[in-house]
Amino acid sequence: MRIGFLGPHATFTEQALLTLPESRGAELVPLPGAPAVLAAVRDGSVDAGCVPIENTVEGAVPPVLDGLVADPPLVIAREARIAVRFCLMGRPGTTGDAIRSVASHGHGIAQTRGWLAEHLPAAEVRVSSSTAEAAAQAARGEVDAAVAAPLAATQHGLEVLADDIADNAGAVTRFVLLTRPGPPPAPTGWDRTTLAATTTNRPGTLLGLLTEIAVRGIDLTRIESRPVKGRHAEYWFHLDCSGHVADPAMGEALAALHRRCDRLIYLGSFPRSDPAPDAPAAGVGSPVAALGVATADDYAASERWLAAVRRGADT
Repeated sequence: MRIGFLGPHATFTEQALLTLPESRGAELVPLPGAPAVLAAVRDGSVDAGCVPIENTVEGAVPPVLDGLVADPPLVIAREARIAVRFCLMGRPGTTGDAIRSVASHGHGIAQTRGWLAEHLPAAEVRVSSSTAEAAAQAARGEVDAAVAAPLAATQHGLEVLADDIADNAGAVTRFVLLTRPGPPPAPTGWDRTTLAATTTNRPGTLLGLLTEIAVRGIDLTRIESRPVKGRHAEYWFHLDCSGHVADPAMGEALAALHRRCDRLIYLGSFPRSDPAPDAPAAGVGSPVAALGVATADDYAASERWLAAVRRGADT
């Protein structure tokens, strides 16, 4: 199996990929940017691709969201999340007063902006395609220093000049493993379903979409809007929902959204990487049931009741 990832080696994306079972025994292929990863999955150059999709400081990664709504379709098969630890690194012997330029990925810069402003106020900050590429630039002498993962210092023979420099302690980035469409993983009881939808721009349209989700007790965990390319005032809404496409509630919601939307793209159902709620009380089946929403048994019972009503039976 060949898995592409946002390269080069020693990126946070590679670290996240190595936590996934699909990486075991696979050939890991570094690629120059998230769009290149998505393109390689689409054209069959790789079997799957790993890219960052959001973090707790900067939010969603726009090129990934935009790439997910392109054709041919892709789906998310799995997700991973890692705590992001940034270091300032440079060639051996580099001192702080000699640093006139520092590079990192845009999200790395955003997560260390305050530290850089305080400790390197005169340095020019440059955006690189990845944190690992920034480290490579520092090793080649193209910049004086880089903000990257500790592994990148080892990979490129750099010296860590300052450790743990993020402005927000505990920042987490979520990554997704993308494949061409196929059957989703089996439900685990703690899953996420991701969708993208466009609608006609008229009052109440978005409320109608959200209502279809809310009335079925589905937890909407993320909503982002991105412009439909080339169309003024039209947007893709990216939705993350708790649950699996095999769940009756989710199935009903997807069918209802399909009726309402100009276009609805199913982007996958997969196990969630965040911790499940505390173990449910005895006799309650799954983490979802612990949240107090309708279970599969509840839906089956209601379908039996409705069938009885329709045939005139005593209910």
